[in-house]
Parts: sequence; structure tokens; C-alpha cells
Amino acid sequence: MIARLLAALLLTATLAADGRAAGALAMPDRFAADAAAAVMAGGGNAIDAAVAAAFTLAVTYPEAGNLGGGGFLLSVMDGEAAFLDFREVAPAAAEAAMYLDKNGSFRARDALVGGLASGVPGTVRGLAAAHARYGTRPWAGLLEPAIRLAREGFAVPADLAEAAAETREYLAGETNFARYFGDLEPGRFFRQPELAATLERIAQDPDDFYRGRSAGLLVAQQARSGGLITAADLAGYEARWRKPLTGSWRGYQVLTAPPPSSGGVALLQLLALREASEGLFLETPHNSARYVHLLAELEKRVFADRARYLADPDFAPVPTDALLDPVYLARRAGTITADAISPAEAVPPGLETPHTTHFSLVDPAGNAVSLTYTLNWDFGSGVVVEGAGFLLNNEMDDFSAAPGIPNEFGVVGGAANAIAPGKRMLSSMTPTILLHGDAPAIVLGTPGGSTIFTSVFQVLLNLVDAGLAPQAAVDAPRYHHQLPQARLIRHDQWPIPAETRRGLETLGYRVAPNDWGPLGDIQLVTAGPRGLAAAADRRGRGVARILAADVRLPTRKQ
Repeated sequence: MIARLLAALLLTATLAADGRAAGALAMPDRFAADAAAAVMAGGGNAIDAAVAAAFTLAVTYPEAGNLGGGGFLLSVMDGEAAFLDFREVAPAAAEAAMYLDKNGSFRARDALVGGLASGVPGTVRGLAAAHARYGTRPWAGLLEPAIRLAREGFAVPADLAEAAAETREYLAGETNFARYFGDLEPGRFFRQPELAATLERIAQDPDDFYRGRSAGLLVAQQARSGGLITAADLAGYEARWRKPLTGSWRGYQVLTAPPPSSGGVALLQLLALREASEGLFLETPHNSARYVHLLAELEKRVFADRARYLADPDFAPVPTDALLDPVYLARRAGTITADAISPAEAVPPGLETPHTTHFSLVDPAGNAVSLTYTLNWDFGSGVVVEGAGFLLNNEMDDFSAAPGIPNEFGVVGGAANAIAPGKRMLSSMTPTILLHGDAPAIVLGTPGGSTIFTSVFQVLLNLVDAGLAPQAAVDAPRYHHQLPQARLIRHDQWPIPAETRRGLETLGYRVAPNDWGPLGDIQLVTAGPRGLAAAADRRGRGVARILAADVRLPTRKQ
């Protein structure tokens, strides 16, 4: 098996000078890369490969890959652009003030740790819906790599062992996490027999997760852990097909995530604000202090709008068209101060009145998938469904417990994102595909909480404006700024250029490493006249690969 895989792949993700490369992928780890590449090498399409990769990550990337979470999938299949929302929803018993004590104070830990932190998971139903619409290979076969890795085990990467140890300390015995993830050591084989059995049931029937034995185990665990998810919540969960957000930028058509993600709206706002403020960037070196300051000014305005206007569109009116109106954004760009920090109170909403994972791939037929899914924080709520072996999310923290109260990512929300039964919590996930003509040219996304769309934005600027090669564009230093901290610039956890730091501090910024981890883990695939390229971020343990040109092309199932 390994020999066939090595024969089918070019192991370095460099551009194919002769244009003969037939597919490309950028994955969070090598196990998902192996699974996706094998599916495409065997004739599967981008959706088939995405399903195999996502279930594999539920085994080998447990801090974010999942069965017990949710996410978004953006695809271009046979020329059709589509967006699948499989975000978690609040249980029917959820209430707007469920995390406030009698004095109105936010009980933040209840929204992060234990059974009460979890929304109804959407990942399994979402992957099944994507496969039903576009898949070409038999469903059960796509789960085989994940089942094998859960049953036989895999050697634990050092960063996974480190993350698990940090989470055990953080949870302090409040959940059953240590029973399942308490002995992860670098290089030691990790087997998950309960998870293997769950995956085998899902391989036979994905509805088992929502109505069968797996559903029963989940509900029982919620009862033991003080959670709210019921059998009716699971049985009633629906993944939603939505229309992708679209915009034009630098000659590309941008496809990205609509609400309930804030990420797509924010990304399109940032790209438009960047164009509208072109004059301010003239003769400004890339990633210089002035450049980073100007990005912060753009981001400040986007976060002000995010807090006020964005939410689940099924529960609250979301003024997407108004937020993306060129006249409105030009007016917002006109308020940017080029040589001074705009104070938070000077940037109100403009209209009148950590942990996630992502992968990108392009198949031999030119179809593309950009998929971001999550448990929210590393290892989610820390609660493992006993007998089923998978972790549950802590996505309820992404709701606004009360207007003005920040969540774990420091993001302040408004009344539009208040908790309500059946409601999807606001997200920052931003799976994105840029088309050149009708063909996918750039496929990317990242984890990172509120830093997701600012990271995607900077990588696009690195690629298109600064002209960096894909790997350099992904690996370049990134910076993040958000309200309400009007004078804080966050950067990656390694040193930044001294000249940039001094320049920002002279402007009045406090410059510090991001305190919850690296600024994203971008997975990028590009396609163009010179062929395909793929880049996996140096910040994670990802793998980028180019598929050799002699793989079989996928055939749509009838």
C-alpha cells in the first residue's frame, strides 16, 4: 500500500513545470494527506477525498478533527459552486442567559468545559450530505483509513502529545478527558477501539450518529456530564446548503463563507477596504510597521461591524449586502488614520441604526474543496462520549452570553448572536476559493478563531499583491488586531523583525505574541498556467502534496 502511494505522489509540493500534475492537497497532517491522496489516486473526486480526510483527522488530529463538532465546506464541483453549513446548533433546552449567574456575571468556564458547553454536532451529517450530492466512491470505503488508524493505532506526534498534556492540566480532572488522552507520549502508538467501533457503525449508516447506537451513547454522556443535548436534538439536526458569498478582487472571483460565518463577510470587507485605501499603501513596504498599522486600521472597522450585525441568518436579519456595498466600504476606508491609531470609541459599527482545522484540495478534474471544521477550543469541551470514543465540542462559547461580554477569543458579540434553541452560533471560519475565469485558482483556509479571516486576508495579499511564492506566502509573519483592544497588535509566537516592532511601538501599539497559539495553520493550493502548487503552514504539522498525472479521473456516481 505504501509503495503504491509513493509511486502515485510527488512528495514535494512544488509547481509542475510541465503542467502534468493532476491534483494537489494541503492537509493538517500526513495521515489525512495519505487518505485523501489514495482516494484521488484510485479515481475519487475532491469530495470523496475530503470525506476520507475529515474522518481520518477525527482519529489522528483529535484536538480539532472531529465527529462531535461541526464546520463549513465550500466546493466547486463540475463548475458548480456550493457551500454546505454543518455548524453546530444550540440544544432545544438552551436559554439566552444560561451562562449568567444571578448577578448577571458570565460563568465563562461553563461555556468551555463540560457537558453544558456543547452544541448539537453537525460533522457526520454534513459529510454525508456532501457525499450524497457529489461523491463518486462508496461511502463505507472512504472511512476505511480512519477505521484502520483508530483500530491499529498511529505514532503520536510530539505536538499532539504536548497539546494533550496542556489540556489535561487545564481541565484539572473536571471531565473524563484524561481517561482517553492521558497517556499520549511522542512516538508511542495510540489506539482508539471505541472510536473504531463508532466509525464502523457510521460506515454502515451515517444516520447511526443521529438516531442509532452512537446517538444513544452521546445522549447518555450528556446526561452524565450535565449537558442539554437530547435524542430529539440529534434526530432533528440538519446540514444546510447555502449560496456562497461572492465578490471580485484583483481580477479574481472570490467565493467564501456566508453567515452564520462572519469570516466570509469580513474577508470580503477587508479585501474591498484594502482596494479602497490603495493610496495609503503606496510606497509602503510589505509587512513594515506602517503596513501592519494600516491592516490593523482595516481590521478594527471589520470587527466593529462583526460584533453588531452578524449572526445566524435563520434567526436574525443580517445586512450582508449593506456591509459589502462599495459605497459604504469606501466611506469606511475614508476614516482610516494613516499615521495614528484610531481609538476603539472612534470606530463604531458603520451601518446606520485554539481550535479548528482546515484542508484544501484540487482533484484531477479541477474540482476544488475548501473545508474548515472544529471543536472550537483544543479538544473541545474535554468530554469524551464513553463507549463511542469521540470528543464533544465547546461551541456554545461562540454565542454572545450577553452583549459586550468577550468570549475565549476576546471577541465581543451583540444581541444578534444571543443563544436561542436551534440557532447556529456565529463563526469566523472562512473556507475560500478564488476563481480565475471559471476555474479554481486559489484554495485556502485556516483554523485560528477570530484570527481566521485576518490570516486568510494576509496570505491573499502575500500571494497576489506582494507576489510571494505559495509556501513563502503561507510562512510569512502574520499579525492580528481586533477590538476592543485598540492598541494591541498580536503576532506569531516567534520573533518579528526588530524594525517592525520599533515602528509599531513608536505609533503607540503594544506588540505581543498571540497568547492562544500560532496565527492560523493555512493550507493552500494554487492552480495556474504553470500547473499546481500546494503549501502547508510551517506553524502546524501539515503536509502538502502534488498528485502525479497518471491517476484515474473520477466519474460522477449515477
